[in-house]
Amino acid sequence: MKTLTATEARKNLTRWLKAAKSGQDIGIVYGADIFALRAVPIEAADYAQLEYGVTTEQLDDFTVRTDAELNRERQSGRVTIFTGKLPKRRAR
Repeated sequence: MKTLTATEARKNLTRWLKAAKSGQDIGIVYGADIFALRAVPIEAADYAQLEYGVTTEQLDDFTVRTDAELNRERQSGRVTIFTGKLPKRRAR
């Protein structure tokens, strides 16, 4: 494990982030502790739960309600699927 002081890590943080991303063990010494620097997978559900305190059930309910609303909007013609082509402008 490559260990660095917080000051050393801060001086060239991008280098150490890239090293950690490539699988190298990087430790940052802060006081009497060493903190490991490594990539951590994050999912959208994790973000909502951690950032907003949303439960899994609340997130599932939100997804169901949002999908239903989107389907209603599509059926009414107010929302369409973007195909990459912009609609032709109407003459004024």
